[in-house]
Amino acid sequence: MSKTKIYWLCQVIGWSLYGLLQIVLYAIAQQPDVNHVVGEVLLVLFYISTTHFIRYILISRGWLVKTLSILIPRLIGLISVLSLFNFTFLTVYTLLLGELSTRDFMLVPVVLNYFGPFVIYTLWTILYVSFYYFESYNNSLKYEAAAREIELRNLRSQLNPHFMFNALNSIRALVDENPAKAKVAITQLSNILRNSLAVDRQRLISFSDELTTIKDYLALESIRYEERLKTVFEIEPQSEGFMIPPLMIQTLVENGIKHGISTLKNGGVVHLKTIVVDNALSIEIRNSGQLVNGKYRRNKGFGINNTKKRLELIYGNQASFEIRNETNDTVLTKINIPRYL
Repeated sequence: MSKTKIYWLCQVIGWSLYGLLQIVLYAIAQQPDVNHVVGEVLLVLFYISTTHFIRYILISRGWLVKTLSILIPRLIGLISVLSLFNFTFLTVYTLLLGELSTRDFMLVPVVLNYFGPFVIYTLWTILYVSFYYFESYNNSLKYEAAAREIELRNLRSQLNPHFMFNALNSIRALVDENPAKAKVAITQLSNILRNSLAVDRQRLISFSDELTTIKDYLALESIRYEERLKTVFEIEPQSEGFMIPPLMIQTLVENGIKHGISTLKNGGVVHLKTIVVDNALSIEIRNSGQLVNGKYRRNKGFGINNTKKRLELIYGNQASFEIRNETNDTVLTKINIPRYL
């Protein structure tokens, strides 16, 4: 059902119930007559028309996009005019029935007959404007969520070609000098690609699945670097209960090897450690190397920038990222993420 049909359905049902309530209350107070019933029917039609006029003005004049400081005075003026029309309508109808008396023009009846409709119009307007803002807010959230998801998919799509290119370069270096190791490396690469394809469309994966990919990747790189690459794992068992973006840690480990350890004559160490504190997961990646002005010398920042953006899109300000020189020969990359979004 379209929004227009829902609007008219609410208008007719809502005001009809209002008119019925008025008739019931009048019947309780005194014996109703045909003139009063007809009057209430006309009043219902009058309210449907005038409130629809308020909606027309709000939309056609663009009042709904105005600031509250501009919108509120305009609405008060419009409602005041419509309340005066309502008062005039009731007065004319009573006059036509021959029931108008001087008492109807005394201060108290005039105030009640004017401010009663004023309150009703105000309540209706508050409901309509609130519904509009609520719907606009929901639409903006849906649009923002869709935009974030598209951006996340684009970021994920950058990782697989990037990783594939680097892995193939590693295998190419082995083909001539050690064909047997190259065959083993190809098998390990196929395992990694199988895992990465399985999680390609997932927003988050378990830490244990990511750890499996990391170990396969490091095994692949160990064939290439041999004794120049050493790995250390300190994984807290509770870490496996956390969900993280796929290939996030693997990308950072790869970043540390490519721009840190590979530049060192004697190679170095990759040390992956996790700590769980207060339902938050802290991931620490230490690798041999050194940052200059906060960056690796040969690094254009792809892995780091990609990780920062993904963390921001998924966790907002609930996650943190930092990379710095921990010692003269060690770079620390640290990520903190919550257990639940």
